[in-house]
Amino acid sequence: MLKTLVMIALVAVAQAPSDPHLPPKVVDTVAPTLPAGLKHGVLIVSKTNGWRHFEHIPHSNAILADIAKRLGRPSFTTENAAVFNDDQLSHFSVIVLNSASGEFMTPEQQAALARFVARGGGVVALHAAGDNSHTSPWYVDTIIGTTFTGHPNGADHIQPARVEIVQPRHPIMAGVKTPWTPRDEWYSFDRNPAAKGMTILAQLDETSYRPGDTLRMGTHPIMWINPRTKGRVFYSALGHEPELYDDPDYHRILTNAIRWAAGT
Repeated sequence: MLKTLVMIALVAVAQAPSDPHLPPKVVDTVAPTLPAGLKHGVLIVSKTNGWRHFEHIPHSNAILADIAKRLGRPSFTTENAAVFNDDQLSHFSVIVLNSASGEFMTPEQQAALARFVARGGGVVALHAAGDNSHTSPWYVDTIIGTTFTGHPNGADHIQPARVEIVQPRHPIMAGVKTPWTPRDEWYSFDRNPAAKGMTILAQLDETSYRPGDTLRMGTHPIMWINPRTKGRVFYSALGHEPELYDDPDYHRILTNAIRWAAGT
């Protein structure tokens, strides 16, 4: 009888639906085929070997591809990290890491990304591309510059908060109308990335939402750039909610960021 109950329990576990937020980790080794003639493009990567934001990724990928089109640039959207090789990356001016999470690149693939940035390629990293599932020293130092510590949960998970523009004259912030109070999942970090040489473009007014005592930063950066690289690197912690990508101000920021990262 006990053996039967154990077998039933094992079958039940095996048949239980997997969490779509935590898909199996996949290491990509065969590169995708790029469209013929692609030059100066925008590569949109939403590969997830960590937490998968399946709620926003399909919509945000479409929005990002449309932004590229409106900027007169071809785009290629993939979840195949084997695209990170010198030959294929030479077809792109900008890489958008759209909530790409976990260690989604092999060391060789990350080395290709590092060379892309070193020779002047642009990176626009969004939301989970800056969470704490990224542990590579190069990635943390170059793309993030700080460590994600958490976000409000429960009833306070998604809240409106006031985003303060710190560098209103920076091209990425051009045209953003204030006051701007979007609704999103608000990331906190263990330190101000300015301490690592990042330039803060926008921050949160912590009096405008409920971060919780353990997530308060005082000065709370939410978007920044890395001026220490030859390539142009931008990170925005915003992006959990699909609706945010339709927000006129965030759409404007994403458009500006891709244009800026491309050096145009």
